[in-house]
Amino acid sequence: MIEVRSGVKTDGTLTAWEFHNYNSGPAGIQTPYKVPNQQIQFHPVDSPLKQGSYRGLASTANIFVLESQMDDLASLVGMDPLIFRLKNLQEPRLRAAFEAAAKAFGWGKTKPAKNHGYGIGGGTEKGGFTATCAEVAVDPKSGDVKVLRLTTAFECGAVINPEHLDNQILGSIVQGLGGALFEAVDFKDGKILNPHFAQYRVPRFKDMPAIQIIQLNRKDLPSAGAGEAPIVGIAPAIRNAIAAATGVRLKALPLVPKGLEAFKS
Repeated sequence: MIEVRSGVKTDGTLTAWEFHNYNSGPAGIQTPYKVPNQQIQFHPVDSPLKQGSYRGLASTANIFVLESQMDDLASLVGMDPLIFRLKNLQEPRLRAAFEAAAKAFGWGKTKPAKNHGYGIGGGTEKGGFTATCAEVAVDPKSGDVKVLRLTTAFECGAVINPEHLDNQILGSIVQGLGGALFEAVDFKDGKILNPHFAQYRVPRFKDMPAIQIIQLNRKDLPSAGAGEAPIVGIAPAIRNAIAAATGVRLKALPLVPKGLEAFKS
C-alpha cells in the first residue's frame, strides 16, 4: 500500500509532497520533481506471504503512484500533463526522455478519438531515464480496455549494443503491459486459485499494441543497466490514458483485470 498527499499552486507549481510506502520497498521512492516541502518514507512490514522481487523492484509501484498523482494534479489545475511535468522537472536527462517520447508520439498535435485517451508517465531508476506515452480505447458498453500504441524513450548513458538494448526495452514494455492491465494472483481460503498460466493471464499477441522505441544515446555518459528501468513508465501511462478517455482515475494494479467496470453504461 502506498499513500500520497501533495499540494500545488493554481499556476501548476508543486508546493508539498508526502509519500509513504508500506512493505514493497524504497526503490524509486524519491520524486524527481522539484518540491520545497517533502516527507518521503518507506515503512517495512511483516508479511504473512512469501515475497520476491519484481522487475524494477519497488520502483514499479512507487513510480506508478507518483506519476498517477502528477497526472491528477495536472487535471486539478487544468494543465496539460506533459507541460505540468516539465514545469516542475529540473533533471535534464528525464526531461529529455519525456520530450523525446512526446515528440515521437505526437503529443499535443491531435485530439484522441471518442472513447480514446492519451496518457504519459515516466521516471528514473538505477541510472536509467524513461518516459512512455500511451493511447487506449475503451468500449463504453463492455468496459473493455485496449492499449493501441505505446511510445517509450529510454536513456541509460552510452549505448554499447543497440539491438540488445531494444530487446530489454521491448521486454520491459510487454511485462509492464501485463502488470498494468490484468496480471494478479487470486487467493481464497489461503490457496492460490490461478497457479498455472492457463489461469494466470499474461500478455498474448492479441494484447500487443503498436510499439515504438526511442533510444537516447548519451555517448558522453557512462553506461548503466537497462534490464529494469524501462518498465516503470508503462503502467502510469496506461492508467493516465484511461483517465483521459473516461474520467475514471484508477488507483490499484492491475488496472482492468475484468474490464473497466466503473465505466460500463
